[in-house]
Amino acid sequence: MSPFPDFKNLKSNRDSYPSSDPETLVQSSKLDKIVVTGGKPLNGIIPISGAKNAALKHMCAALLSDEPIYFENAPNMLRDIQSQCDLLTYLGCQIRREKDLMAIDAGPVKSQTAPYDIVRKMRGSILVLGPLLARFGQAKVSLPGGCAIGTRPVDLHLNALEEMGAEIKLENGYINAKAPQGGLLGAKILFPKVSVGATENLLMAATLANGTTVLANAAKEPEIVDLGECLIKMGSKITGLGTETITIEGVKSLKGATHSILPDRIEAGTYIIAAGMTGGTLKLENARIEHLSAAMGLLSQAGIEVEQSGFDIIVHREIDRIQGIDIMTEPYPGFPTDLQAQFMAMLCLCQGAGMVTETIFENRFMHVPELCRMGADIIVQGNSAIVRGVESLKGAEVMATDLRASVALVLAGLVAEGETTINRIYHLERGYEDIVGKLSACGAAIKKV
Repeated sequence: MSPFPDFKNLKSNRDSYPSSDPETLVQSSKLDKIVVTGGKPLNGIIPISGAKNAALKHMCAALLSDEPIYFENAPNMLRDIQSQCDLLTYLGCQIRREKDLMAIDAGPVKSQTAPYDIVRKMRGSILVLGPLLARFGQAKVSLPGGCAIGTRPVDLHLNALEEMGAEIKLENGYINAKAPQGGLLGAKILFPKVSVGATENLLMAATLANGTTVLANAAKEPEIVDLGECLIKMGSKITGLGTETITIEGVKSLKGATHSILPDRIEAGTYIIAAGMTGGTLKLENARIEHLSAAMGLLSQAGIEVEQSGFDIIVHREIDRIQGIDIMTEPYPGFPTDLQAQFMAMLCLCQGAGMVTETIFENRFMHVPELCRMGADIIVQGNSAIVRGVESLKGAEVMATDLRASVALVLAGLVAEGETTINRIYHLERGYEDIVGKLSACGAAIKKV
């Protein structure tokens, strides 16, 4: 039985946030900062939230049905979630929330246009394209804006939809897409390179297509598997999730369902690194080691012990000083690019040196100058960075440039001598739910001002 009250009795999404306008949220926190005083070991329990990178796509999947979709373990109070809520509300969805429960009713959707003013605030908004096109036969979605960590073109999405019979035109900064009369057609699609977003968009679009669609060279991330499992509960016929070949047999319509969103593996990985850097012991509630398999061996080499205990992870540092290691980001199941900045922060105090190689995004070393302001010894050579461990970092005033860079600066502040002030923390609030509260509860000297 669903834990939800009747849909109409749930609170409106607009009541769940201090402001319903993402622009207002960002502007109001332009002057907000996080101040960290380093040197405190972390001991205690941190609950891991539902995965932001899954929830954003699940919310788009709700557009495929005219019946309400209920999500458990939904992350709350994140700017990216609010931006997605605003987009779906603009399209006509009714959204209700109660703590970590979320209900989306896309039955009332009247518009198939995702406007620039909303889409520009979050690239993940492009994921409404496939569901709108599949269910309504048309979609007009603004091209997403630039990204601080590099270009993420949507041509893979568009080319694949064209293989399914869609007619796509780029006009005045918008993607205008129309399905053939009778709907999208099943197709065999070979992605020229692994793309998480393109895999997700086509996976959703194919659920309502006529015939069978095969996605080859598909991404394998746990968030994609979770999305597929949600779609199956809605009535989709999907096989091959978690492999490079996903097969989707199109159905006429999808129904409502209840789905629990998987825990956020990047948040869990971030707090594992925090425990390794500061010392102490953390228990991470609702976290899964198997989603971080590529990082586990590296953490062990660095001297951090991580073990699964039921549905929780226990982590502590085994040695006095982290050992230098080399990492290279790769598509899942390789080392995740979303943990690269955090690992680099950890290596700043390592014994010896380590090398960090970034193969996913071409501009994801913007945290390097800020770490160097705190005394780190890092030299960037192309897409690699050599990190030589120093005896200590010094507190400084630094600037966050993107989501993962901002949390790397928080981690550095936890171990730096003196006080570190992180500016532009609205980046951090896109993807880390109550990080100040969670760290404070475990002994960190951290506050938002």
